[in-house]
Amino acid sequence: MAKKTLGVAMIGCGSIATHRHAPEAAAHPQVKLLTLCDPVLARAKALADTFGGTPCADWRAAVAQPAVDAVVVACPNYLHAPVTIAALQAGKHVLCEKPMATSAAEATAMMAAAKASGKTLMIAHNQRLAPLHIRAKQLLKSGILGRIVTFRTSFAHPGPEGWSVEGVGGWFFQKEKAFVGAMGDLGVHKADLVRWLLDDEVVEVAAFVEAIAGKRQSDVDDNAICLLRMASGAVGSLTAGWSHNPGCDNSTVVYGEKGILRIDTDPVYTVIVELADGERQLIKTKAMQTNDEGGQTDSGIMATFVESVNTGKCPIPGEEGAKSLAVILACLESAETKRFVSVGSVLAGV
Repeated sequence: MAKKTLGVAMIGCGSIATHRHAPEAAAHPQVKLLTLCDPVLARAKALADTFGGTPCADWRAAVAQPAVDAVVVACPNYLHAPVTIAALQAGKHVLCEKPMATSAAEATAMMAAAKASGKTLMIAHNQRLAPLHIRAKQLLKSGILGRIVTFRTSFAHPGPEGWSVEGVGGWFFQKEKAFVGAMGDLGVHKADLVRWLLDDEVVEVAAFVEAIAGKRQSDVDDNAICLLRMASGAVGSLTAGWSHNPGCDNSTVVYGEKGILRIDTDPVYTVIVELADGERQLIKTKAMQTNDEGGQTDSGIMATFVESVNTGKCPIPGEEGAKSLAVILACLESAETKRFVSVGSVLAGV
């Protein structure tokens, strides 16, 4: 039996929709873009001209359309919860960009709406789907490094103003719309990756979350350095930054009792294993998707979302997004209070 085509409404037609979600949706044989929605109607029209569908400016009307089966939430962070909840209550499946919400209370409400509706809520933590990370996790699960002791993970680039549709002064830099800066843009990716990669949970954090680069008018953070303690006892660092210029650092290094695993630290070999006994593995996989021209499509997010809808089994549900958000919320609290913060105390509100 042929699988049902999903009619999709895309809420938000900025750069992430233009370079990732819309192309992936248009390329998927089981997806039909019905509605492209953005308060700046010209953006919606531009995407509709390229990928099909009808442009509109009212997200409430878009998610209420009977023909829409699923909604992609790709709007500013402060709208993630209200759009997602409205879509779920209207009986739609939802793929929501990260961070899933701006507070524990919002995340709780989103998960409750998903449970009540019986529909899929998936959070777009695409780093889990990157081939180099999948290969790295396979190696870690094999036990090749033995017990994991420490790690470091980083995501840093020059800042979103060169890539986002609004540029300098856009919503990324407005606290009332973004809620958080580099930590929401980049840090939450790495919090989620560490949790998934190590099959472990962050239990305690200490963090500096600062606006220190001084190159833009903004009231959100542009750099963060965080210490994470895992349930296993492993400790590590997470760095997020908007002042890595030129280029991008999207690397992770895991240190175990038997060796070291390096991910995206080499321009040729995406995964490197160095063991204490002298063995060395140099592995090539498809490179990490980037914000560079041609580097955005085929993240695997849309294919995973469609499969989740088809099977009713979602690998990145709201509960996973909430746990990764809780790490970020704990880091923000630590930076503000200058104290260690238990992630469990944040999760208690989720």
